[in-house]
Amino acid sequence: MLFIKDRRMKTQNKSQSKSKVPKEGMFPEIIRENYLGSKKLLNKKAVISGGDSGIGQAVAVHFAREGADIIIIYKESDKDARETLKLVEKEGRSCILLKGDVSKKTFRTKCLEKVKKEWKTLDILVNNAGIQFPKDDIEKISDQQILETFNVNIISMIALTRDFLSVMESGARIICTTSVTAYRGSDHLIDYSATKGAIATFIRSLATNLADRKILVNGVAPGPIWTPLVKETFDDLSTFGKDNPLKRAGQPSEVAPAYVFLASEDSSFITGEIIHINGGDFVGG
Repeated sequence: MLFIKDRRMKTQNKSQSKSKVPKEGMFPEIIRENYLGSKKLLNKKAVISGGDSGIGQAVAVHFAREGADIIIIYKESDKDARETLKLVEKEGRSCILLKGDVSKKTFRTKCLEKVKKEWKTLDILVNNAGIQFPKDDIEKISDQQILETFNVNIISMIALTRDFLSVMESGARIICTTSVTAYRGSDHLIDYSATKGAIATFIRSLATNLADRKILVNGVAPGPIWTPLVKETFDDLSTFGKDNPLKRAGQPSEVAPAYVFLASEDSSFITGEIIHINGGDFVGG
């Protein structure tokens, strides 16, 4: 089942798009009804940036079903964040919401202090926060847009990771969300795809840097996935995700299990790698 009309997913149905949202994108599936947790992350502590909706929300719920407690970092949508909290608590795990801008040092410090107070150490950091502003013409991309996109997507990721390393020990995991656009480019997401390319390089560089500390660093590169970010930033969704071999966009529920794998003992001999979940869009790397 690729989508559901469960009332719990109501917060996913927000769109400023000028075109009608296709049926499969109206209520994205956060977790499959038949997904069975197997305690892969029992009593682990995970921080997820951009965890209030879309892929981040799906990762939070999957982690919770596998036994992890969660801290969600988000910027704006209180409604979506509360929904994520409710879904995590329904799985019997705790969830803490931290609202703010990850590009601001004062907020990152607040997040770190919260982890120290509540947990003392951190097992899993998921860097998922990101923004995009489609522009078909590079001459229409302002300096402000470039700076904001890079600040949120990559600069704050590096800074947040640096800060949280102080509470991460041997065996900890860092998982970063990059994108298929890092590999194939995007003529209408030029600055965004550049940040995603930077994230791919960051993953590989950091994995080598932290290998001696036995902290594993990996990434996930989603292709087109039905999320609020997509519905809020694209004017025409009629052909969204139709250009891959499977001829459709994916659901958050089809991406989140990769994060579970990378956060669990199942990936203990993997670092510096990126999992591609894109419907068969073959890319190098």
